[in-house]
Amino acid sequence: MTGDLDLRETAQGIEVRVHVQPRARRMEIAGTHDRALKLKVAAPPVDDAANRAVVEFLASVLGIAKSSITIAAGAKSRNKTLAIRGLSPAQFLARLGAP
Repeated sequence: MTGDLDLRETAQGIEVRVHVQPRARRMEIAGTHDRALKLKVAAPPVDDAANRAVVEFLASVLGIAKSSITIAAGAKSRNKTLAIRGLSPAQFLARLGAP
């Protein structure tokens, strides 16, 4: 999963591309999609609900504060770039449970 993930280090932490599937049955990480981390969220893409769900879910998986994650690009798209402060690429992958 991780070898082809579009993940880059920044001065504040990392940026990672995600592909969001809203209105899923359950919230989960579903591998990768076109070099992006694929996230399934139960929330609909209405009134920013899916974006909030992405941030809350990923923060809980990574064990960090929601305020450490911001949507850097793609707020109105399924394809987003998330900026995550305070984590290195290695820490990110380890917390995802990647090999």
